[in-house]
Parts: sequence; C-alpha cells; structure tokens
Amino acid sequence: MQRVLERVRAACDAHVLTCSLPVHVLKDWHVWATHHVSAFPRASSAVEGRNGSLAGMHHQQRGLPTRRYKVWTVLHNFDTRAADGTTPAARFFQHAFPDLFETVLANVGALPQPRQRKRLVMFSP
Repeated sequence: MQRVLERVRAACDAHVLTCSLPVHVLKDWHVWATHHVSAFPRASSAVEGRNGSLAGMHHQQRGLPTRRYKVWTVLHNFDTRAADGTTPAARFFQHAFPDLFETVLANVGALPQPRQRKRLVMFSP
C-alpha cells in the first residue's frame, strides 16, 4: 500500500493540473478531499456494514430486487445528462424526451390520507 501511495503522489505531483495551480488552491483541495474521504466510511458503513441491507443481500446471494435494476436503468437512460444537456436515450434514439421528473410528477394523483388512529381514552379512577 505504501508503494501505491508513493506512485499516486508522484503521478499527482507530475500532473498538468496540479503543476499549474497555486499552492494555496492545492491545499484547499487537499482539505476538501480529506474531509470527504473521512466522511465516506461513516456514510457507507450503515449500508455495507454487518447489519446493512445491501451487505445482507449480496452475502446471501440474493442480489438486489429486479424492479430496482429497472428503475436504475430508467434513471440512467432518461435522467442523467451529459455536458451538452442530452440524455443517453435522446442521443441513442436521436429524439428529445420530456423531462422524467416532470412526467412522473404529472402522473401522480392525490396521495392517500394517513390512517386515522383510534384515540386512546384514558379513564381516571
């Protein structure tokens, strides 16, 4: 791991972008990156840890639910955008599609009301 770290540092120091930036900007980037890297294990441990839902699904060879893969495919093809603002589906079919979020929002009807709980009546002796 130490050798890999040294090679990564050497590549970073020799990169065109890091050579052209002022020292104070590089320090700010380092602080930002260190903060985000230190937050990652805490954020992912709830999902991938011993009691996390994804870890259980993968370790038990069940995988993720099939419907979830379909949803992720739709999100990727119709909602992610390239730098020019086009979606993968629009580039593939050479046709513009309506905004996914607006389409889903237009088709959502009135949400059901929460159930009415029975009130607990306290009797005084």
